[in-house]
Amino acid sequence: MKIVVLYLLIVNIVAYFVMRHDKRLARQRGRRVPEKTLFGYAAFGGAMGIWLGMRVFRHKTKHISFLLGIPALFAVNVACVWYLATFLA
Repeated sequence: MKIVVLYLLIVNIVAYFVMRHDKRLARQRGRRVPEKTLFGYAAFGGAMGIWLGMRVFRHKTKHISFLLGIPALFAVNVACVWYLATFLA
């Protein structure tokens, strides 16, 4: 279970900083991080990092897909961790 916690910690930190990077690129009108990539991080355990990045950097907060999708993926992340902790521990 320690490896799962370590994985989630790392993927959420990376996801948070990817959101920060994308916000900076948006301000500089640079080449952006694809939304598919952001949702990919969220789907593979980084939903909390993406959500925190949305709130802290006020980034992607007007996109319905992010407002609904990221919390939904967070719920899936929690369900997966619960399953791993309950049935595989």
